[in-house]
Amino acid sequence: MTGPAERIAVGLVRGLHGLCGAVRVEVLTDRPDERFALGARVWVAGRPAPLTIVEAAPDGRGLRVRFGEIPDRTAAESLRDTLLEVGIDEVPAPEGDAVYWHELVGVEVRGVDGTSLGTVRDVYRAGAAETLVVDGGLVGPFDLPVVKDFIRTWTPRTGVIVVDAEALDLAPRAPRRRRAHREEVAGTGHEEGSAEGDAAPAEAAAEADAGPSADAATGPDATDADPVGGEARPG
Repeated sequence: MTGPAERIAVGLVRGLHGLCGAVRVEVLTDRPDERFALGARVWVAGRPAPLTIVEAAPDGRGLRVRFGEIPDRTAAESLRDTLLEVGIDEVPAPEGDAVYWHELVGVEVRGVDGTSLGTVRDVYRAGAAETLVVDGGLVGPFDLPVVKDFIRTWTPRTGVIVVDAEALDLAPRAPRRRRAHREEVAGTGHEEGSAEGDAAPAEAAAEADAGPSADAATGPDATDADPVGGEARPG
């Protein structure tokens, strides 16, 4: 079994618990009761066979989960730091202007004067709001909280987000000396937030001078994107 062709992350294995194969999972979805219900199946990123949930219980801010296919702690070691995913076709379309975190990756970010500030490379949640990691523009990499103080137009479905660069205190970066090329790998766990990295959808309530708002990586003042992915809603 190869599993769904396209998947979205709903959890991240942060550690192990006990000797019976249980793992501690950081939840990357707004629907944990559904994604981690008894009998539900998830896929480990990059692996073809699914895992069947036989136990799930609250564990601090996350869940303690046990799978039928993982009999003991030794087997669970292979799950450490892996993403747990579901098929994108299992994820309902977000309502209104909401988008899932993985849908934000690649969206262009512009200033109110039309200057391109870069594109979204990743999404993560900081407190109650989603934060976009933006890079590739004149100002260099920066974090963009999805909140009304900074977002002027929230239209990620059209491929553009307009922000107040002055409020973000962005300034062009100085030219850097050229360095030898090196290979780097950057990962984005998309949550339906990302993001559900089900990427939980981020619902954006971004407004341009009290203009329209967006949900799911909701516009400013949003929450579930889940990189990487949850759903986001601007806050």
